[in-house]
Amino acid sequence: MPLSVWGYLSEYEKERNDILDAVDSVFRSGQLILGESVKSFEREFAAYHGVPHCVGVDNGTNAIVLGLRALGIGPGDEVITVSNTAAPTVVAIEAVGARAVFVDVHRDTYLMDVDQVEAAITPKTACLLPVHLYGQCVDMEPLMAIAARHGLPVLEDCAQAHGATYRGRVAGSMGQAAAFSFYPTKVLGAYGDGGATLSRDAEVDARLRRLRYYGMEDTYYVVETPGHNSRLDEVQAEILRRKLTRLDDYTARRRVIAARYAEAFRGTALLTPQVAPGNTHVYYVYVVRHPERDAIIAALKRQDILLNISYPWPVHIQSGFAHLGYGKGSLPVSEELAGQIFSLPMYPSLTDTEQERVIDAIHGVLAEL
Repeated sequence: MPLSVWGYLSEYEKERNDILDAVDSVFRSGQLILGESVKSFEREFAAYHGVPHCVGVDNGTNAIVLGLRALGIGPGDEVITVSNTAAPTVVAIEAVGARAVFVDVHRDTYLMDVDQVEAAITPKTACLLPVHLYGQCVDMEPLMAIAARHGLPVLEDCAQAHGATYRGRVAGSMGQAAAFSFYPTKVLGAYGDGGATLSRDAEVDARLRRLRYYGMEDTYYVVETPGHNSRLDEVQAEILRRKLTRLDDYTARRRVIAARYAEAFRGTALLTPQVAPGNTHVYYVYVVRHPERDAIIAALKRQDILLNISYPWPVHIQSGFAHLGYGKGSLPVSEELAGQIFSLPMYPSLTDTEQERVIDAIHGVLAEL
């Protein structure tokens, strides 16, 4: 039977009764839009991160879009981020009329190289947008110091870092706002689309609530400011509420699987993930590196082990972002990594037997290269 990098089908088999009960409880409540499940999830998700405000939205991309808008980012502004990310990070910046400005990443952790940020700041810079990639956090202390020196807000992209910590603080609790995705494959995944934006400021929270509901305030049908229809679905919120209670168990299991991979490939040419100082990694994806990446993926596919590349093309060299003016060679580390990285199966319901199958298969391929 094929084995892939995503495990939500096997997760569903383990949690099926609770998931179906969540769906049934919402249907029986009669509250299908912005009801008690969304309100409760918002409170509980905010509390998990130790921040006062959470607004549930329809997907992770709009969590960034609304976060940027609530922070006052718009046309003519520049937002500093990275190219080694999922395209939605940059799609969201463009959606508010701003321009993405890229810095490169570290070769060992694949995270934003904070040392490059200050040189990228211009009079048009309006926000810093670090991406907590693959399951661990950007070096936030120096980044927040840069932001403070220049009077810039920080919006954390936490789509891949649910439950990760940096020097004891949870991803999403350090900037002025933070955006999360609950796409089904995420560490905390829904059974459809979903997202949330955290904030520390009551006025930012109020703007977010208006923005996600057409721009309406307390009085229905009266738009205070142009907004969106970006509400978190009540069914997904109830599912997420229940899964949130298991989030620490999910991440603990992911770390066990990661430790086993690291030990299995120690001393080989396959480079396993490096954890940045002060970080706890939640291994949303287990990204490894090898110069013969494509040959390894092809060989494992013949054994019904389907691997993934996150991401094969940096955003800055994709044709859809050519207008940003970055050519090949402008971000050398991101471009180098894109030709070598790939992800091994990583999810809490991955069994020891399945992982051993992956390990044995990779060792066999490495021996033949």
